[in-house]
Order: sequence, then structure tokens, then C-alpha cells
Amino acid sequence: MSRRELKGQAAIVTGGTRGIGLAIARALVTNGVDVAICGRNAGDAEHAASELTATGPGRSVGIGCDVADYESVRNLVTRAVDAFGRLDVLVNNAGIGSFAPVPDMDPAEFRRVIETNLIGPFNCCHAAIPALREARGGYIINISSLAGRNPLAGGGAYNASKFGLNGFSEALMLDVRYDNIRVSYVMPGSVSTGFGDSGVGGTADWKLTADDVAQVVVDLVTLDSRALASRVELRPSRPRKG
Repeated sequence: MSRRELKGQAAIVTGGTRGIGLAIARALVTNGVDVAICGRNAGDAEHAASELTATGPGRSVGIGCDVADYESVRNLVTRAVDAFGRLDVLVNNAGIGSFAPVPDMDPAEFRRVIETNLIGPFNCCHAAIPALREARGGYIINISSLAGRNPLAGGGAYNASKFGLNGFSEALMLDVRYDNIRVSYVMPGSVSTGFGDSGVGGTADWKLTADDVAQVVVDLVTLDSRALASRVELRPSRPRKG
């Protein structure tokens, strides 16, 4: 099976200033893709984009954006298309986690998780699909989680957002497949991104790395367009015992 050439394509990666999002953006830029990254802090996004551009050969721009706000997302898409002249790939990576038993959870915090993790991807897809159609096709990849099929105590908000994102992704796949737009969702397990990890620099040897997830994204977008891996589950091959 032949692999698709990425050089000259353009992408948006939300939540691209650190962690999994930054690793995805770096992998795309390394493969010659021009990438717009966003974060809630415009300064952080611009700084990360400058570092990405220095690695090349693709270019990067950083844009401040709150994915839960539709007008902010429309501005993101407009600026990305203005910068690169097209849009071929959208990676919905921005997300937050907040964990508490349902009786103890602040209703405002529950809403914040849903608005970022589920409404955010809807906003980005809705705003980006016209540009993907203009490019005569493209790829949407939603970064979900194994928590999108495995409930956990205290995970009411996070589980709901990721279960919902999985269902949204599958429905969206059916909605846009004949626009030559492929849709996949990636469900990583434990990823060593510095949050809740132990060890120097917040690492844990048994966990996945952000680069592992980024490699999956590159593999998906380079897969021949006649094929679609609609769901990818990614987990540590040797998880910690006990």
C-alpha cells in the first residue's frame, strides 16, 4: 500500500503548545506540513510555533484560541487558511481533565470539561469543514482516550466527554465521507506528559510518550486515501503491575 505525501499540506492542531498536541505538531512539521497551533494563551502559542518553524521544513503559526468559544474557533480557522492558503488536516487535541465523584463535582467544572472536550471538537469541525471541502478533501483526527470506553470512579465529567467524542466522531465520519474527508479518533491510554507522573521531568518509563501518539497521527494521515482506520486504541504494551 502506498503512503501519501504530506509535504505542502496544511494542518490545525488544537492544544498544540505542549504535551501530545506539541508532539503531533512537531511530527507534522518534520514531515513538511505547515501547522497552525492554538492554545488559550496566545503568547505561549506563538512561542511554540516559532520553535516548530525553526525545526522545519514545515512552517508554523501560533494563534490564541478557546475551542469552547465558536467565534474564537472561526478566527483560528480563518487565520490558518490565510497563513497557508489551504487546510488539509484538523487534529482536535485540546482537552482538560477534572476528576471528582459526581455528588461532589462543581456543576460549573462539569460544564467546563464538556465544553472543552466535546463542544470544542464540534466547534472546530463545523468551522473547518468548509475549508476541507474547498481543498477537495482532508482528514479530521480527534484525540480521545481509553476513558472513552472504560468508566472510572470520579471520572463522570471526563468519561462523559470522551464517550461523547467517540460517538460524535463516528457520526461525523458518516456525514462527511463522500466529501472525501476521513475521520478517525485515537484513544491513548496512560501517556507520560508530566501530569501525575513520577520521575525526573515527570516521566514514567512504562507509559506511552506523546511521540507515540504523534506517530499514530502521522501514520493515519499518510495512509492511502482509499483506507480508513476509523478508531485506534493505543495502550502501554507493558503496563505497571498491580
